[in-house]
Amino acid sequence: MEICTLASGSSGNAALVKSGRTRILLDAGISARRITDGLQALDTAPEELTAILITHEHSDHISGLATLTKRLRVPIYATAATARQISYRVPFVDELLRTFEAGTGFWLEDVWCESFPTPHDAADSVGYTLTAGGRKMALCTDLGHITPEVLAGVAGADLLLAEANHDEDWVRSGPYPYYLKSRILGDYGHLSNQSGAELARLAAEGGARTVVLAHLSAQNNTPVHALEAVSARLRGAGIDPERDLELAVAPRSGLGALYRLERGRDALAFCRREAANQ
Repeated sequence: MEICTLASGSSGNAALVKSGRTRILLDAGISARRITDGLQALDTAPEELTAILITHEHSDHISGLATLTKRLRVPIYATAATARQISYRVPFVDELLRTFEAGTGFWLEDVWCESFPTPHDAADSVGYTLTAGGRKMALCTDLGHITPEVLAGVAGADLLLAEANHDEDWVRSGPYPYYLKSRILGDYGHLSNQSGAELARLAAEGGARTVVLAHLSAQNNTPVHALEAVSARLRGAGIDPERDLELAVAPRSGLGALYRLERGRDALAFCRREAANQ
């Protein structure tokens, strides 16, 4: 199984997961052109997509759907409430929508896809885990706090895409209006660096060997700041982020690293790929 982010941040999110002939797009929150360019850079034709999995209906997760689905009639998976919101925003998409209940799973060819509810200010947002060849990855972003359902969802993941959206002090002292600060810092907003660090710790203690920090704010965070916060929390728990696991940050724009989870291997094989549009 291979995983690569196409973009990750408040301006747009998308990632590709490949296993055998299966090609799954996680969210489509950047333009259809950027999605197409990213897929092609990863040796994937857009027509090869098996499905698109949507976490929730906010624009930074679905903005590319309208244009993308004009040309590609690929199934779109989402919870029923999220699918309803998508149908309001994207024309002629109803026949492509496949709904499920948060907390349930389904097969997409050789990949077992499982969802778990996330606390976010959306209709019915979820995170996803994808398992193939005995390896598991988890996508866990856009949530205001860590819940038992989230912990159960990411348990046993070999690779975790974990939110580290902001520094709480930066948000409080920054120029955002009060209502936006309250939203970001609230229980249905986004994980701070400290909360993301705690999620990373719990995942590492559960066996994760790669943690990719995602959905960083452009105004209230930096990759260096996020890495420092998460590294400090891991070291405090006796986990060496340079020896015990791979810790990285997903770029806000352009391709991230390509991660390969291999069958029958104890260690994670890792290789880098240059960003396609940077």
